[in-house]
Amino acid sequence: MGHREDLLAGAKRLLATKGFGHITARDIVAESGTNLGSIGYHFGSKDALLNAAVLDSFNDWDGEVEKALAARTGDTPLDRLEAFLAAVIEGVQNNRPLAVASVHAFAQFEYVPELREQFAETYTDARRELASLALDRDDVDDATARRVGSLVLALINGLVMQWLIDRDAAPSAADMATAIRELVDPPPGE
Repeated sequence: MGHREDLLAGAKRLLATKGFGHITARDIVAESGTNLGSIGYHFGSKDALLNAAVLDSFNDWDGEVEKALAARTGDTPLDRLEAFLAAVIEGVQNNRPLAVASVHAFAQFEYVPELREQFAETYTDARRELASLALDRDDVDDATARRVGSLVLALINGLVMQWLIDRDAAPSAADMATAIRELVDPPPGE
């Protein structure tokens, strides 16, 4: 690996152990085996590196989510969504510090226009991927990607926050799927 990859890997390890707000540039250098100049050269600043590490970490969850969905091929879109949300919850449980770091990074977009642009690009790509995964098809048009992908993103963000704030009261993936079913086809008398 080159210094850029070493810095990203080191920052991701630190995010998992120290949290976004407690990492110094010297911590990253020590963890990555690089030097302070490498941070500026490759990322411009420590915060830009940490933001890149959070965004890159989202890709690490993709493999886990795809495995969960692969086992559900052929199910209804709601069944696939439930499997997806279960994988998201498992990701939060297995890597809470990274989930917290992502929330911290989200809060920074108001003050860092480049980060807002990166998140906007990430969300644009994610909408299409999420709609394709939920619907189990590759030919998702732009309007469907925007609608379905946006709904799944909203569910992800809300679910992650609930699990971070109060895991004992947070809904399971099955709870979410049941709630959607009840909204679409309410029980008699309701």
